[in-house]
Amino acid sequence: MVQPTIEGTSGTARASQLPRRIAMLSLHTSPLAPLGGRETGGMNVYVREVAAQLAALGITVDVFTRRSSTTEDEVRAIAPGARLVQVTAGPLARIEREEMLPFTPAFADGVEAFRAREGVTYDVVYSHYWLAAEAGALLARRWGVPHAAMFHTLAEVKLRARASESEPRERIEAERRLVAGPDPIDRIVAATEHERRLLTQIYRVPSSRIAVVPLGADLDQFRPRSQAEARAALGIDPDERMVLAVGRIEPLKGFDILIRAMAQLSDRTRVVLSIIGGDERASRELDALRAVAEEVGVADAVRFIGPRPHEVLPTYYNAADVVAVPSFYESFGLVAVEAMASGVPVVASRVGGLASTVADGRTGYLISWRCPEPFAEKIELLLRNEELRRALGRAAAERMRSYSWVEVARSVAAVLGDLIAEHAGSVERRLA
Repeated sequence: MVQPTIEGTSGTARASQLPRRIAMLSLHTSPLAPLGGRETGGMNVYVREVAAQLAALGITVDVFTRRSSTTEDEVRAIAPGARLVQVTAGPLARIEREEMLPFTPAFADGVEAFRAREGVTYDVVYSHYWLAAEAGALLARRWGVPHAAMFHTLAEVKLRARASESEPRERIEAERRLVAGPDPIDRIVAATEHERRLLTQIYRVPSSRIAVVPLGADLDQFRPRSQAEARAALGIDPDERMVLAVGRIEPLKGFDILIRAMAQLSDRTRVVLSIIGGDERASRELDALRAVAEEVGVADAVRFIGPRPHEVLPTYYNAADVVAVPSFYESFGLVAVEAMASGVPVVASRVGGLASTVADGRTGYLISWRCPEPFAEKIELLLRNEELRRALGRAAAERMRSYSWVEVARSVAAVLGDLIAEHAGSVERRLA
């Protein structure tokens, strides 16, 4: 596991530096929500797994999310020592994240009301995504504690990755203010060195305020297993050649490129592309992808499986021959890490965090051009050559052995512990 890199920190937390209680904010999406929907993906997994592993280190963690219904308890357990708290802010209904900005002050008020009612104090605020960071900034000032944030994606980076993307002006301005304004976030946690460089180049954030901590995988769940047993469990034909893709159904994920790549295969015999993800709010994009499949003549070879619980994804990975990640941008690319940990080679776009995790030619292939032909070439190479496929899968699983959530949590604890000590020192200097 890569240790957190940041000027002035060792990456090793002393026991006295560990936070005692952390307020983690995930305003727009619950870490316990089913994966594959419009708002659910790698960030949800990150928040849930890091909260649980921080708690295993002896740190109390409260994760706050916006309440969208009255059917679930206000407080739910994530793991021993970590709980999810649903805060009322805005309507008790599911709303689009683009509509949530006006409710960030109410969300912060709800978190404060819960804190006061519980009679607890937090050592640090750790926010996820820009909406949570807006609320986190309010709470950190109110409580006089440091504020760390992980953005997971940044609007300006998404716009540069795909010209047809659109992002609200409010988001672009808020992220600029949060990372580089007059009162910025104390520490930004980036998933890769690539993201750190973007923060310094595009936003002019000093390296001293950025810590690099990769994401991880549950290596007990995501590990090599029998493909035959996985296919039997899922009811998949053992002779099928299966290409798997997993993610939110949105244009940035590039699934249309993958569908067109299917049509470029010289031998499409028994080859099936299975796509996991999408909910009722993705119906328009799903219709568009089905239309692409019809257009290029592969509709019978593309399966839209819909969202699946995270705990069943290992079986799908183990059933696959190849996992494809054709995204226009990924800040990290958790799907690729989980697939490789499962012993499956990955064919992915050479973008963002994917360029850091996929070792080209050793654990899979990186595609520099965002077009179907090179994806088809590498997918077909792997489908035709079982020995190569198995060799790359073994190397992938071995490479991912250092990507565990336990190590991620230790690195996060080190970053937050150093931040708390740094903040305390600055307070003492001001009072001296």
